[in-house]
Amino acid sequence: MYDNKGKREEEESKMRSAILYIDDEEHNLVAFKAVLRRDFEIYTAISVKEARKYMEDHEIKIIVSDQRMPQTTGVQFFSEIKNSHPEPIRILLTGYSDMEAVIDSINKGEVYRYLTKPWDSDYMKSILHQAMELFDLRRENKKLISDLKKANEQLEFYLRQKLLS
Repeated sequence: MYDNKGKREEEESKMRSAILYIDDEEHNLVAFKAVLRRDFEIYTAISVKEARKYMEDHEIKIIVSDQRMPQTTGVQFFSEIKNSHPEPIRILLTGYSDMEAVIDSINKGEVYRYLTKPWDSDYMKSILHQAMELFDLRRENKKLISDLKKANEQLEFYLRQKLLS
């Protein structure tokens, strides 16, 4: 009985949507995880280095990053990872209203949303659910395009075979 329950919990955890939150202020990480842990699989990182490790070890679907951190900005981080990790939806979170950061986040980091601190928990949940839906739609679209290409190749093969016979 315990084995089945443990297996079910593991499967549910795998199905849950993994979100990585990066912030250099630990109390922000704790609050984010406390509010959202029931809806999502939450990973937190206090540095970009730690975030990269999580990204290598887990399938991250959404990345939420603080803009102003000691080593780098959120936009710079998103810009650096967009080639190696193009799939995750990126959300920039900041306590400052910086128009240049907004423009850079869109142009360089391909950010889905730009949110300000302090964030409202209900609004954050809503945004994360929308981002997860977008992630799932993009992934499904990619799969459908791949399936369509395979089907077209098979049809072309059958057509060539029919023309040759």
